[in-house]
Amino acid sequence: MNKILVLDGVSELATKILEKDCKVIAIPKISEEELLKAVVDTDAIILRSATKITEKVLEHANRLKVIGRAGVGVDNIDIKAATKKGVIVVNAPNGNTNAATEHTMALMLSLARMIPNAHASIKNGLWDRKSFVGIELKDKTLGVLGLGRIGAGVAARAQAFGMKVIGYDPYLSHERAEQIQVKKCELDEVFANADFITLHLPLTDETKEMINEKSITKMKKGVRIINAARGECINIDDLTKALKDGRVAGAALDVFPNEPLGNHEITTLDNVVLTPHLGASTIEAQEGVAVDVAIAIKDALNGELVASALNAVPVSPEMLNKIKPYFNLVKALGFIACEVSNSAIKQVYIEYSNMFKELDTRALSQVMLTGLLNSILQEKVNMVNAPVLAQSRGISLIEQKSDEVNNQIKVKIVSELGEHEIKGALMSDKSAYVSGIDDYEIKFEPTGVLLLVPHDNVPGMIGQIGTILGVAGINILSMQVSKTHVSGENIMAISVNKKPLKNDYKKLCELAGVHGVKIIDCSEICDD
Repeated sequence: MNKILVLDGVSELATKILEKDCKVIAIPKISEEELLKAVVDTDAIILRSATKITEKVLEHANRLKVIGRAGVGVDNIDIKAATKKGVIVVNAPNGNTNAATEHTMALMLSLARMIPNAHASIKNGLWDRKSFVGIELKDKTLGVLGLGRIGAGVAARAQAFGMKVIGYDPYLSHERAEQIQVKKCELDEVFANADFITLHLPLTDETKEMINEKSITKMKKGVRIINAARGECINIDDLTKALKDGRVAGAALDVFPNEPLGNHEITTLDNVVLTPHLGASTIEAQEGVAVDVAIAIKDALNGELVASALNAVPVSPEMLNKIKPYFNLVKALGFIACEVSNSAIKQVYIEYSNMFKELDTRALSQVMLTGLLNSILQEKVNMVNAPVLAQSRGISLIEQKSDEVNNQIKVKIVSELGEHEIKGALMSDKSAYVSGIDDYEIKFEPTGVLLLVPHDNVPGMIGQIGTILGVAGINILSMQVSKTHVSGENIMAISVNKKPLKNDYKKLCELAGVHGVKIIDCSEICDD
């Protein structure tokens, strides 16, 4: 019988699910010394955030097969050490979706009707009705930035309040937008038309401080902003300034760039609603994550695939040895294809040459999806959950095998703006290289920071680009230029030591004869 440790006061519902088939030992609070002894003969651990599963703990865990985090964050688990030891790590990414959705609506309603202010007033012995005249949600326009599970849930609830919902999500297909009855817009269109704006975005280079002084000037005067996603998506100083001068009528925030918030000026304003990161803090959410992780633990112990696994490899060790050298290649192909596409993806084709005929390439296709989806999603994507996440985005995967006699793999993306194809192979030392982008024949290694620069085949182009990068203090590590296309255009693949700043990027894009520049950081997806 499997032995399971339930730590950190995880809901008893987890114990009830597991105790029928396993020996469950619940220890609400445990020291490291006690944990080192307890894990010696333990098959699974369920925990929240208090207990840390370190490399030292894992070294003592001779029987451990799976660790389950009752929640989303896994900062307290050494996943790298767990993976090395062959321990599956699972979490519960969906258990708090409804809680975060409802908290967003609570923030919006509290802001619209000034409920915290009125509550404070009446507790101070006042009966002041005139000072707290709010606004209704009905017939207002809500702009949702990010239409994943939580964003779509907020949209549905806002529609029930009679709101018109528009949304920005560059990776959401129009079919999916129609399904959830949200008008898909460009970002500036949302800014210009929304009475309320709510953020449900991952934190990326593009979304960091997306709400700033410049973007606020594009918004309706008197807009109200809600954020229960990532605090770093808002420049809190710029927002504070706009709240003070009236450009933004109010803000309701559950997350902040630095937590705890401390004595920031925004806490002194009357037109804000502030909560201390309570998005997932409901009884139901805590019970939900406990149930989800208990089921995942049970499935993992039974040898089944787990969609919430963060590090599981669903292939036999023998097959893994054969296909693993191609992991970085397919991951890079998916990542680069998505970056080049930069549009809502409908279909992804992956084609394997004849040499893959006898191999089970399903795992490779899933690894390719991890590269593709990591470019656009907030969730941790792995080869187990990638197909589920792709399906939830309306992305279909088609795997094909050709009769071409080589070791080449092709990835083609069909998006709302057209098609893009990336192909590549392995060199003799098993390192990956890209051999073509669309109709361009080019060979480069997908490592580090890459600049892809389509351009006219004219004298001086390389020199002009090199000059801009040199003045910016950016070192060119390598540069490859494609064969000239029949259109008279080439493409450069430039490996550099760091990303260009916005001003330098703009200079590159504005060069005569340059047709767009893509900055692709392959270090985000490729192993060393």
